[in-house]
Amino acid sequence: MESVAEIVRSEPGLTLAGKLTAYSELTKPRITFLVSLTASAGFCMGSASGIDYLRLLNMSIGIALLSSGLSTLNQYLERDLDGLMRRTQGRPLPTGKLSPSEAAMFGISLSVVATAYLAIFINPLSALLGLATFASYLFVYTPLKTKTTLSTVFGAFPGAMPPLIGWVAARGRIGVEAWILFAILFLWQFPHFLAIAWMYRDDYARAGIKMLPVVEPEGRVTGQQIITYTVLLVPVSLLPVAVGISGQIYLVGAAVLGIGFLFFSAKAALVRTTWQARKLLLASVLYLPALFALMVLNR
Repeated sequence: MESVAEIVRSEPGLTLAGKLTAYSELTKPRITFLVSLTASAGFCMGSASGIDYLRLLNMSIGIALLSSGLSTLNQYLERDLDGLMRRTQGRPLPTGKLSPSEAAMFGISLSVVATAYLAIFINPLSALLGLATFASYLFVYTPLKTKTTLSTVFGAFPGAMPPLIGWVAARGRIGVEAWILFAILFLWQFPHFLAIAWMYRDDYARAGIKMLPVVEPEGRVTGQQIITYTVLLVPVSLLPVAVGISGQIYLVGAAVLGIGFLFFSAKAALVRTTWQARKLLLASVLYLPALFALMVLNR
């Protein structure tokens, strides 16, 4: 139930267009696009005898709905924390553009439809993996954020699920190749999210979120983890060639991308400034789509 303060804070005068925009903001379109992109890459890599584009479309719709539902419910659960951080104060719930009950119903509806869509149009295993992603993100990762820095590790598991679900959507089963795709995305998340955590450490501290740069402000351990996970990522990113799902062009491209990503990780780890963290963040969001695009094109 929403409190009296939350009801008062809502904006009854918001136009229909404003409401629709607010609902769209809840789905975090850029994150949903990246999730759908990595899931589609997993689907393409799992398509042994040609890509079924209708099935790919249906899988993308299901994944986008699931990601949108998760993002919405995450903002519902963290609405008070979002109101304390400058980078999130403008979101629909802290500003009162939408009420908590509206966001909750929207998020639940999207998530239920997504699960049913994947079960009906793809396969039950994809829907089950989607449910596991949903549960671990909302009920494990989200509440742990204010309790321990290990929340990042727990959050990396649901975060790495999209290409695994994509593979299962194409093959109907999980194979070692799917776990390699999972591992790539799992390891990539650490330098990516630690860069964000360093950039917004004051905001996270204000909200009581225990990101590593908050509890360890000098940044030494943060830098060590950025380097460690990037160093692990580089050889793991070459494994698709070893298991025969991608070729020599990918091997060279992945090595070059990995060295470049490692360069930005090392700079951020050693210099430890907001500017270097921002450059690492940009490198991370360029690295991942480029890596998966190369993998799919040279499969």
